[in-house]
Amino acid sequence: GHSYIVYAPLFAGCTTIMYEGKPVKTPDAGAFWRVVQDHKVNMLFTAPTAFRAVRKEDPEADQLSRYDISSLKRLFLAGERLDPATYEWLKEHTGLPVLDHWWQTETGWAICCNPVGIELMATKPGSATVPSPGYNVQVVDMNGSQMSAGEQGQIAVKLPLPPGCMMTVWGDDERFRKTYLEPISGFYSSGDGGFIDDDGYVFVMGRTDDVINVAGHRLSTGEMEEVVASHPAIAECCVVGAHDDMKGQIPIGLVLIKDGATIDHDELEDELVEMVRDKIGAIACFRRALVVDRLPKTRSGKILRRVIRQIADGEEYAVPSTIDDPAILEEISEQFRR
Repeated sequence: GHSYIVYAPLFAGCTTIMYEGKPVKTPDAGAFWRVVQDHKVNMLFTAPTAFRAVRKEDPEADQLSRYDISSLKRLFLAGERLDPATYEWLKEHTGLPVLDHWWQTETGWAICCNPVGIELMATKPGSATVPSPGYNVQVVDMNGSQMSAGEQGQIAVKLPLPPGCMMTVWGDDERFRKTYLEPISGFYSSGDGGFIDDDGYVFVMGRTDDVINVAGHRLSTGEMEEVVASHPAIAECCVVGAHDDMKGQIPIGLVLIKDGATIDHDELEDELVEMVRDKIGAIACFRRALVVDRLPKTRSGKILRRVIRQIADGEEYAVPSTIDDPAILEEISEQFRR
């Protein structure tokens, strides 16, 4: 975050307002909009998790209507995948350009973005738009062979990397080579999977370890999350692969229901199972959706999928030092025991 939060605004002579705290219950889901009104904010940058929380608390955007946000010109989102349901909600209720972009701490600046400083491109739900100038982004297999348009694979950056990207891991050159350069020869391995469409738009579907193997079929949990999140009662969700003796892995969904939604949990599960079956197919074997009060996340808002998988599999797990609230892990464990 240092390049966007610290250096860039200073270099450009911009005023930066940093909001600390939750975007809901402080005192309500209008906190972001209040800051925009009070300080005439024209660009808002946050993680998708923040707006998923706002959408859960205020699904009809009633709090938004209380504030004058006419100063706001664009919404920027990064740090994790912007799911289409949250994208559409923001577009519908703000009418503003919703600009998703994809980068990593290691790269220091955006790998893919909507390059508004050059030209504002049409947005597509689920896409971080196109590679930034300087990045040769390709979707390849583990041998470095390029995949066809629309076909999912490893998202990698052809070497050399542009200026500003990491050059090593502090004090451990070998770890740098092994982690980032050796997995796919000739490329920086991002660890993310996805596809590039016919227009050159990049769709990041999630970490490559979020691809699960169900009875020999490699399936993206990010794709399943997209389907589940499109249900009108769902505020946020997470799909992980749990061990299964027969099929290898099976997907399990954890879902948060929007405030005010009154659907029966069993009925909701049936509807979600049917939606995944219709959109992805019976091979997905999505048959279980647990309703939870919250998801385990880091303090920066990223869902701790690996820990959820370990809980689902009944494995011992270490509580990550970055977790927002360790108590939530016992809550999730209790759900899996039921």
